[in-house]
Amino acid sequence: MNASVTEPLPKLAAPNRTGSRAWGRFKKNRMAVISLVILATLIVLALLAPVIAPYDPAEQDLLYRLKAPSSDHWFGTDDLGRDVFTRVLYGARVSLSVGIFSVVFNVIIGVTVGAIAGYYGGKVDSILMRFVDIMLAFPQFFLLITVVTLLKPSLFNIIAVLTAFGWMGKARLLRGQILSVKNREYIDAARSMGLPDRRIIFFHVFPNSIAPVIVAAAMNMGSMILTESGLSFLGLGIQPPTASWGNLLQSAQSLKIMVEAPWYPVFPGMMIFITIMCFNFLGDGLRNAFDSK
Repeated sequence: MNASVTEPLPKLAAPNRTGSRAWGRFKKNRMAVISLVILATLIVLALLAPVIAPYDPAEQDLLYRLKAPSSDHWFGTDDLGRDVFTRVLYGARVSLSVGIFSVVFNVIIGVTVGAIAGYYGGKVDSILMRFVDIMLAFPQFFLLITVVTLLKPSLFNIIAVLTAFGWMGKARLLRGQILSVKNREYIDAARSMGLPDRRIIFFHVFPNSIAPVIVAAAMNMGSMILTESGLSFLGLGIQPPTASWGNLLQSAQSLKIMVEAPWYPVFPGMMIFITIMCFNFLGDGLRNAFDSK
């Protein structure tokens, strides 16, 4: 009994050492570090958009329609004479908010469902996982289009819909991790000490199972931004005059703009590409950092 109790003690007492080792491995991944810096810069620029943007995002000047990039308008102007750089900055506020908040909320839901299903097992696990299977059986993007069509397009509704249909993968991932953790010696030791299930789940099982969910969440932020951009491009997401990277692309798809101002769709498209790539590299770096092998 003493051996079974004392052997796992480093696992319970080593989160700080584990975290420092993971951070050390993460810093060795140059692309992940560069991606983290770029994403942090984008977030700061988005937060400071009202301060650093040179123009009002809704200000129109028809005399300056479709002007090429210049010192006055770094990214040029759109078909209504609005400054594209300003609108890209404000679009970052919307697109990043959708990506970050939708992932945070669906991680909360997925982690809760996965933790309950994995730890208690039996009928609870069967009921919750069958519900997850039913949700995953539907084609997600077409289901999103259907639901968004029925709702009034807004930032809140987009985040709510992406949250409602984005938590199932995290639930299954965490459930699988907990199934492999819950029967280890240090969990048995915690049970033998009479600790309540709530404490065992959140202080012993959960910290040792969450790493793959963090990696999946980092990568999922890029796909959420891409989904929002796709919905906005189809006219079902964020509606003008509010700027998002998706509806900036949507407004640049006319033949006239493609001929007279081919640079216009480049900037919002480039921001989507860079952001998604950075989230993917960040997720890859986190995966390598958490995986000691």
